[in-house]
Amino acid sequence: MLAEAPRTFDAYREICPTRAALDRIADKWTVLVVGVLLDGQPQRFSAIQRRIEGISQKMLTKTLRTLERDGLVERHIYPEVPPRVEYQLTALGKSLSTLINAVQAWAESHMEDILAAQALYDQRGEPVDE
Repeated sequence: MLAEAPRTFDAYREICPTRAALDRIADKWTVLVVGVLLDGQPQRFSAIQRRIEGISQKMLTKTLRTLERDGLVERHIYPEVPPRVEYQLTALGKSLSTLINAVQAWAESHMEDILAAQALYDQRGEPVDE
């Protein structure tokens, strides 16, 4: 039996599945949901939603399902009436902690610089593509 050659991934190739992973971990809702779950304690849906201002029930549901599918979050359903559901990071999800914490710290520590740059740009009157 021949051993399979290891697969290589290159995010710069259009067909590489790495692009989907990058889309996922770069998504603002993913970053915030993972951030909430980083404390290691299982969290109920409503607790996550309360912590992340502005996220809709639909978007939180979609984000949690996608993270579960990708193996970053696990969902535990307890057979109670009504059923209790809790979410927590898997080992794979926890491996994002250094990255998520660094991105959040960078954004928070550089926000004044970003706001100043935006104000200068806006004074020039150039259109912004959003």
